[in-house]
Amino acid sequence: MGMSVTISAATAQDAEQIFRLQYLCFQSEAELYGNYRIDPLVQPLDSVREEVGTDLVFVARLGDEVVGSVRGFTDADGTGRIGKLCVHPRLRNHGLGTRLLRAAESGLTDRRSATRFRLHTGERSEGNLRLYRKAGYARVGNATGGDGVRLVLLEKDANAPTYVTSA
Repeated sequence: MGMSVTISAATAQDAEQIFRLQYLCFQSEAELYGNYRIDPLVQPLDSVREEVGTDLVFVARLGDEVVGSVRGFTDADGTGRIGKLCVHPRLRNHGLGTRLLRAAESGLTDRRSATRFRLHTGERSEGNLRLYRKAGYARVGNATGGDGVRLVLLEKDANAPTYVTSA
């Protein structure tokens, strides 16, 4: 009998598992860009602990194991900033990223009064871009991260349709 993956708010006790999962998950991004100094790979554990304590953080659990996570906060203008969405490599392409993104959007709207959402991903990260487009995000600009990676900035209104279908 298999276990179901559940989505819930992260607790302080989850910080270390999130930290390890983040390091594992972002290896493929680092390889894609030939840059192993990207923020998720160099973020210290204390910083992850701080984010779990202050931001809205959700985890996907398979039993006691954290197999996915996402973080968000609402800035002063009401924009929900979503970041570091990751799913364990063995569980990718099963809808967990979509479920985590929905949880972050819902939490930021309900608990942090977000009126729109903004996120970014690397310009070569086609799987991520596909997920975000399907979720209704539109490209609003480009940037270069502090690590030198070219980023695509994406946004959507909080009251926009949750998911868009395409032909």
